[in-house]
Amino acid sequence: MTLPVIIIGAGGHAKVLIYSLNALRHEIIGIFHPGTTLIGRSIAGIRVIGNDDKLLEYAPDSIELVNGIGSISSTEKRKNIFMKFKNNGYSFATVVHPSAIVMSDVQLGEGVQIMAGAIIQPGCRIGDNVIINTGAILDHDCIIGAHTHIAPGAVLSGDVYVGVASHVGTSAVVIQGIKIGENAVIGAGAVVIKNIPAGSKAVGVPARNIKK
Repeated sequence: MTLPVIIIGAGGHAKVLIYSLNALRHEIIGIFHPGTTLIGRSIAGIRVIGNDDKLLEYAPDSIELVNGIGSISSTEKRKNIFMKFKNNGYSFATVVHPSAIVMSDVQLGEGVQIMAGAIIQPGCRIGDNVIINTGAILDHDCIIGAHTHIAPGAVLSGDVYVGVASHVGTSAVVIQGIKIGENAVIGAGAVVIKNIPAGSKAVGVPARNIKK
C-alpha cells in the first residue's frame, strides 16, 4: 500500500480500520460516507469530507480505497460499495493489522481486511472484500468466498469452505471439512457440525437451519 487511502463509511468498522491504518503508518486523506448527514464530523481523528459520489472526483490511480462498511448479518451493502467503485476503475487496499498472524502461503484477494489478533494458517484462500475480524481463527486450507465477513472470535477448523457474501457470527465455531453455501448467515455462538445450504440461516448448538 503506497498510495494515500480514502475510507468509505463512518461507522464502527471504519473506526477500527483507522486505528489499523495508523498502526501501519498509512496516509488517510479522509472519510467519504453515503449521504451527507455526517459531513464535517470526525471519526477517530479523521474527518468525513464528502459523500461517496463526491469520491468519484479523485482519479482512480491517485488513491486506494478502504471499505469501511461493516456487516452485522447481511453483507449486501458492503458488497455493493465494493462493486460500485471497482466498476469505476478504483482499487481497494488490503489491510492486515500488525498483530495478525498470516502464514506466508495464504492467498489474499483485493480489499481483504484482517483485523487485530486474527490468525490465518497455511493453505487458506481469502476472496476479495472479505473481513477476517478481531481474533478470528482460520485453520489450514480454509476457503472464504468474496464479500464474506468472519466476525470477531469465530473459529474455523481446517478445510472449511464459506461461500460468497456469507456471514459467520461472533464466536461461532465451524468444525473441520464443513461447507457453508453462499449468502448464508451463521449466528453468533453457533457450533456448525453439518453443511449449511446457500441462503440459509443457522443458529444454536449444534447449529440448525431456521427460516431467513
